[in-house]
Amino acid sequence: MCTLALPVATLGMPRIGPRRELKFALESFWSGASDEHSLIEAGIGLRAANWARQKKLGVTVMPSNDFSFYDQVLDTSVMVGAIPDVYGWNGGAVPLATYFAMARGAEESAHDARCGHAHHHGHGVPAQEMTKWFDTNYHYMVPELTPHQEFTLASRKPIEEYEEAKALGYQTRPVLVGPVTFLKLAKSKEAGFDPLSLLDRLLPVYVDVLRELTARGAEWVQIDEPCLVLDLDKAAQDALQRAYDGIAKAVPQIKIMLASYFGTLGPNRDTAFALPVAGMHLDLVRAPEQLSALAALPRDRVISLSVIDGRNIWRADLSRILDRLEPDIARLGQQRVQIAPSCSLLHVPIDLALEEKLDPAIKGWLAFSVQKIEELAALGAALAGGRHSVEAALKASDAAAAARKSSPRIHDARVARRGKAIDGAMRRRSPFAQRIAAQHKRFNLPAFPTTTIGSFPQTSEIRNARAAHARGALGDFAYKAFLQEQTARAILWQETIGLDVLVHGEFERNDMVQYFGEQLSGFAFTSHGWVQSYGSRYVRPPILFGDVSRPEPMTVEWWQYAQSLTKRPMKAMLTGPVTILNWSFVRDDIPRAEACRQIALAIRDEVQDLEAAGAGMIQIDEAALREGLPLRRSEWKPYLDWAVDSFRICSSGVRDETQIHTHMCYSEFNDIIDSVGALDADVISIETSRSAMQLLE
Repeated sequence: MCTLALPVATLGMPRIGPRRELKFALESFWSGASDEHSLIEAGIGLRAANWARQKKLGVTVMPSNDFSFYDQVLDTSVMVGAIPDVYGWNGGAVPLATYFAMARGAEESAHDARCGHAHHHGHGVPAQEMTKWFDTNYHYMVPELTPHQEFTLASRKPIEEYEEAKALGYQTRPVLVGPVTFLKLAKSKEAGFDPLSLLDRLLPVYVDVLRELTARGAEWVQIDEPCLVLDLDKAAQDALQRAYDGIAKAVPQIKIMLASYFGTLGPNRDTAFALPVAGMHLDLVRAPEQLSALAALPRDRVISLSVIDGRNIWRADLSRILDRLEPDIARLGQQRVQIAPSCSLLHVPIDLALEEKLDPAIKGWLAFSVQKIEELAALGAALAGGRHSVEAALKASDAAAAARKSSPRIHDARVARRGKAIDGAMRRRSPFAQRIAAQHKRFNLPAFPTTTIGSFPQTSEIRNARAAHARGALGDFAYKAFLQEQTARAILWQETIGLDVLVHGEFERNDMVQYFGEQLSGFAFTSHGWVQSYGSRYVRPPILFGDVSRPEPMTVEWWQYAQSLTKRPMKAMLTGPVTILNWSFVRDDIPRAEACRQIALAIRDEVQDLEAAGAGMIQIDEAALREGLPLRRSEWKPYLDWAVDSFRICSSGVRDETQIHTHMCYSEFNDIIDSVGALDADVISIETSRSAMQLLE
């Protein structure tokens, strides 16, 4: 048996730095405290550290051009010169000022404090639209294209970063967002225009980039086409064939690793397998059934097998993976196989070793990007040289898997019993018409009552007080008094401007998900588990590791204090179970639907305690309801069914005169409006200003 390890590849690395170095460099530059040279040097340092880290950990196929100061799709827009006229670019190299204007607007204003995917935008030149990258919690800047769009090579970033790595002694595989995915993600303000019609104009820029990379010594280029896991019509499938036929003809010497991720190729498999590329990366984590389909690939294709989850933080069961892979790799031929994470490691934190405060038992079940690469290296060695060559790593993995499976920290018999008792009777007792009549009688509000969504801006004064309290410089009593003062001010202001239904401002909350997760059993939190949401906004997702329950009331005391300051209705504010689930790292040992129902039961307890305390209006926010939709429409119904059921579990235990509100922000709801109605909330607030009020039509 060959003793050389299988090639270990990464598709992309976290770009933020172990201590959020990128965030601080960006914010220093944006504030004027540092210059452009300092920012560029910070980027050089982060890239060099990433390459060195991967080399040390055993990666043999390293990416370049996976770094970005803001977003890889924005980088692609700039690379191909897709810069709207409003940004004043007149050709030549695109300056950083233009780049950041596209990302943040020409002037900075405070971003929305409530919706996690709001972003800075200017009062003058606006930022480009931002939306979720497929079904992840990362956001990309949406390319804006016109029917008259012209493309040109306006940024040599992929070439420059390849050369930068080469100068440091690293032979890398540059990464590009694929031309078809780029066009599928783009939008146009002109009705009836399909950006995909621009493919023939776009391809020459990709050809120029690939030729330059080839001239400088690049042997392989990774081109990401995650659109392959979407529902593609024949026009899109034909566009893929035309694109890669054109590239193969124009640059025959370059080897392309075509990467798909976030799901199965499904009906696009034949199209993908027929493309003239040298290698194919397939997601076997989300779509393990694809492993059996690999026999249909031409024998000359290199196969990149995703054997480690690039989107979640759980330690892999290495022995189980080997049991599954060994016969298939023997069948495929070891010489044509690479192993890799399922997608870029952008979506997970950097290094678990930084977590010195995390419960050791829970820490033993986790793997961040560094640990995932270590797992890949162990798998590569075992697959090539036999399991005995990594015996210690396999024993440690086996022990961690067994400990997690049997841990009493994960399983709560009371939660299990309660989950089994859920039935269809958990819905409002009376129809909406009867409920709304009782609510009108109770509140006696005007015909068009006014209110706000809930959270008020988290000012620097509030953030500083929270930080002082966290480090012990501000005592509990003084901190609570400060928060009460902020709450009282917010209530007085709302009364002064004449709002009918008030909110308390949520000044005591650090984050709309973390605040609740910290008070629920089954959740853990990290100190350095940052992942990029967009630009310089990073989040530390809660870790949902076990059965969920609510030990004690979470919001009742703050609602009671706020209501005591006014005679007007005071909404109680809760985050819904679907949003808590979708914005967390979720356990993988039970179905997501079951985990969501557990959270729903905990929120149900809070709703009932709020009602018992006198709350007449209770808002259950589901900001992430639509974000959780599967990528293929055929899979929507099961998700929407359990998401709606989870909301009903929360809200169905109240009396008719108690008004249930929900809020959803910055999403397109036209295609799921029936499910929104099925939530059976009494009041639904949906943000429509950023979509030209289309929902009203």
